[in-house]
Amino acid sequence: MTTSGPQRERAATSGAALAPAAASAARAAIYLRVSTGRQAEQDLSIPDQKLQTIAWCEARRWEVVAEYVEPGASAVDDKRPQFQRMIERACDGENAFDVIVVHSFSRFFRDAFGLEFYVRKLAKHNVRLMSITQELGEDPAQIMMRQVIALFDEYQSRENAKHVIRAMKENTRQGFWNGSRPPYGYVAVEVEKRGARVKKRLAIDSAEAEIVRLMFRLFVEGDQSSGPMGIKRIVTWLNERGHRTRVGATWGIGPVHALLTHPVCGGRMRFNKQEARTGRRKAENEQVFADVPAIIEPALFANVQALLKARNPRVMPPRVVSGPILLTGLAVCATCDGAMTLGTGTSKTGAIHRCVVSKTRLRHDACSTSARAGKSACKGRSIRMDKLDGLVTNQIVDRLLDPERLNPQRLGTMLSSLASRRAAKAANVDERIAILETEVFDTDERLRRLYKLVEDGVTEQDNILKDRLVALRRTEIRLRRHLNEPELAHGR
Repeated sequence: MTTSGPQRERAATSGAALAPAAASAARAAIYLRVSTGRQAEQDLSIPDQKLQTIAWCEARRWEVVAEYVEPGASAVDDKRPQFQRMIERACDGENAFDVIVVHSFSRFFRDAFGLEFYVRKLAKHNVRLMSITQELGEDPAQIMMRQVIALFDEYQSRENAKHVIRAMKENTRQGFWNGSRPPYGYVAVEVEKRGARVKKRLAIDSAEAEIVRLMFRLFVEGDQSSGPMGIKRIVTWLNERGHRTRVGATWGIGPVHALLTHPVCGGRMRFNKQEARTGRRKAENEQVFADVPAIIEPALFANVQALLKARNPRVMPPRVVSGPILLTGLAVCATCDGAMTLGTGTSKTGAIHRCVVSKTRLRHDACSTSARAGKSACKGRSIRMDKLDGLVTNQIVDRLLDPERLNPQRLGTMLSSLASRRAAKAANVDERIAILETEVFDTDERLRRLYKLVEDGVTEQDNILKDRLVALRRTEIRLRRHLNEPELAHGR
């Protein structure tokens, strides 16, 4: 069979292109990626990418020496574990492979700057990046083409993100949950289906909701032995009594503060609060809100937000409550409003004043601004601690324990108001107990019916049924634990 001149020329060119690859026996690493966890679970795209890239390498007689699979990771940045492992291996000086093969450049990066940065970084270590669907060389025109492709990939990624956010905003406006883990105190329940999509709404989890109410109560009122608690004290209180998070971990300051400030607890679901990657808080007009069942009464929730804002260290310095002194964190200098701190007195000669009776140093409350910044900031005030304590306690006795304040009629009015508040609180607790008891009864009934089906031989105890029984049993234990907690009894 003979070939024409142009055919012979194309065959020679093709042979020249493949000859170096075959002669050098290039070692290739393949990188496979999908953007979402759902794509990874369906397991369709990655096997197809793998099949095509391996076939492409075999056609060039390249040896595939490494495989990096990134399931459910976005390519708009480099925060990808497998990607970083691959780059580190390519640049460690051991020449593990000569080329990285991807299905398309968008699998490697969807950011034009990021793509060029890593292409040049790899080139410094004699490693090339090749796309099986966008084969380009190294001449200036084809480098420009690669950069144009990268710009289009970045534009497409941003457009897709814009449309996804718009759809999720509308989903929130209609009162549906967008699919992430529900906040503590809530569960996501299926309410309807629209084609293949399952629509869910938030519903209150009775057991977890009791812990949320307990946090708010401790913040505003405290327990039976203390006044209102700060967040750190609430964390300690919860952990000491064995309360745990949804995953069984101990509570921390961050999670408790997040619950106390989360608008969903007050009946408002929020979406699009901040940028997912940068953490930048978005403007109020970009956020979307929808009504959900409230765990905390809106008035109480608003009161807690006002208290948290007032106690913010940027607004008001935190009180010092760990000192052994009566007025620790309360006494301030009348000149500069700086805190009065504990000091010891000295004479003009430098000798320390000592109490003749106890042979101990005399303690003074002194201006901290003067002590820290010198007399130019504040001339400083100093007063003996026992004298200041006596002045304050005498004023409390004279003003608060005045007979006029303690007359029976006024006391009766105060006690009546207190009794009314306690009765309202007890009614609220009784209502919550009734809800928990109903859920315990329903769970017991479900377990009883399942046990009867197994005993009567109506159904076999397969893995699905076992998992269902275990889940119901755990739910029953959790509900009974919350039902028997002493906090509910104290609430009465």
